[in-house]
Amino acid sequence: MQKLTTTLLVVAAMFGAVAPAHARPRPAGRHSTFQANKTFGLGIMLGAPTGLSGKYFLDSSHALDFGFGGMRYYRGRDGFHAHLDYLWHPVTLVKAQPFEIPLYLGIGARLFDFSDKYADDTIALGVRAPIGIAFDFNNVPLDIFFELALVADFYVDYRDNLGADVNGAVGIRYWFK
Repeated sequence: MQKLTTTLLVVAAMFGAVAPAHARPRPAGRHSTFQANKTFGLGIMLGAPTGLSGKYFLDSSHALDFGFGGMRYYRGRDGFHAHLDYLWHPVTLVKAQPFEIPLYLGIGARLFDFSDKYADDTIALGVRAPIGIAFDFNNVPLDIFFELALVADFYVDYRDNLGADVNGAVGIRYWFK
């Protein structure tokens, strides 16, 4: 946990050291589809997992999302979690002058390297299906997001303990371009 805290402090210091950036204006009109005005963002998330979060828009409504950090399950599992998701932003729920709130859906993969009361250094591999919303600011290079992800592990290297769970996180990202 000390490593995670140190990493988060280093990332926060990096955000403070970068020059201010500005979000590009969005296309005018009242489209119900989301139009990304940023390309790459990096930030932190709290929840399952707690750590770094990144997002890269492939085009105006499709993105790759990644995260890695520490996670503690209610089942007593502690460890390192990493995921990579393909996201689709099909609709804007709210469109206002200072921000938009798009809904996003996705599919991806996750790796969870954990320990619990039965074993040390155990690995679980699975799929993730996130759904979330983002407060995507128009005039500043930030977004704040909240997501839930259905996780189904298809491989756990002990006890044949396959299963499904829901992870949730809230986070903030700074957009570099």
